[in-house]
Amino acid sequence: MTHLILRIVQIVAFVGIVSSSLYYLLCLWSAAKFLRERKAEGHANPARPGDPHLLTLPPVSILKPLKGTDPEMYESFRSHCLQDYPEYEIIFGVSDPGDPAIESVRKLQHEFPDRRIFLVWCPKILGSNVKVSNLAQMSTAARYEHMVVNDSDIRVRPDYLRRLVAPLADPGVGMVTCLYRGVASATLGSRLEALGIATDFCPGVLAARQLEGGIRFGLGSTLAFRRADLEKIGGFASFLDYLADDYELGKRIADLGLTVELSNVVVETFLPPYRLRDFLAHQLRWARGVRDARRGGYFGLVFTFGFPWALLAVAASGGAVWVWGALFFTLFLRLMVAVNVGHGVLEDEQMLKNLWLIPLRDLFAILVWIASLGGHTVTWRGDLFRLKRGKLIRILP
Repeated sequence: MTHLILRIVQIVAFVGIVSSSLYYLLCLWSAAKFLRERKAEGHANPARPGDPHLLTLPPVSILKPLKGTDPEMYESFRSHCLQDYPEYEIIFGVSDPGDPAIESVRKLQHEFPDRRIFLVWCPKILGSNVKVSNLAQMSTAARYEHMVVNDSDIRVRPDYLRRLVAPLADPGVGMVTCLYRGVASATLGSRLEALGIATDFCPGVLAARQLEGGIRFGLGSTLAFRRADLEKIGGFASFLDYLADDYELGKRIADLGLTVELSNVVVETFLPPYRLRDFLAHQLRWARGVRDARRGGYFGLVFTFGFPWALLAVAASGGAVWVWGALFFTLFLRLMVAVNVGHGVLEDEQMLKNLWLIPLRDLFAILVWIASLGGHTVTWRGDLFRLKRGKLIRILP
């Protein structure tokens, strides 16, 4: 009986190794295609600050909802004031008049008096997702048809807006979103978080783009769209209670028959000094959010955990030579994906220093995946919620 069980485990693990290897090859192909497209676009539209064609770009409202402070937040704010773009405004929104982020906004207004920088107080809590509640109130203060939403910890380059908004000149494009790299602090949890973004999350986005012929979701790092399309889906109020608000916005705009473009712009997010417990809690919240938003794709992730499958095969086979070969081949492909996406696509120099942590990161990933299947609660910004079909239901203390 024991022999039969071990044999079944070996077969299942082998299937996992094969499926994961195919997935890694898909990620490599997707990354190579993205890099070719980025290179071709760069040659077709070289960066030339001050070009006359900049004057034809539409004015933009940047919406940045705030709650508390983030690492390097002021410098991230400041990067939005240094854009090589003819006309734009930045609207910050807070729900608490005593929010410590307000001080940074006031400092920014003082440093850049010629920029249109506004702070909006959002007194109403319109739904469980306070960020979207703020956005709904901030959007009424926005002057322009073209809007960009990004998080408070996002830092951008001077050509960010120019490259981001350009695809929206095509009426068939409904949203532009972009990849991001994490800048970690010295803690293990923060380094594992950044490593996951560079070598797990972003490869998954590129693979989904390749498999599905595009993407039908947005990434919270940047969401660029037209006000008219936002109104067609019911505005921010239509997804006030959803955890994965970026996903919902992208999906609903795609449901209008418009495309969601993945920009060749890569932005930075500065990660807090996560303790290991904080890292796992954040991963679990993200995992349960994805599970509810993309249920089929999320369950399919189990077939992409190559290193854990290979370890299971080694244990079940008693260390057979061929299994060790499969383990090293799987790990080789995994590292190739990390280097090609993390270093090649995202240009994440920090990732190379943390590459040795990938086996540990992958073991945590399978444990989080298993844990995510067994519950419906998430912790977000210090509050506890229950998830039901992607919606947040606050659990009162």
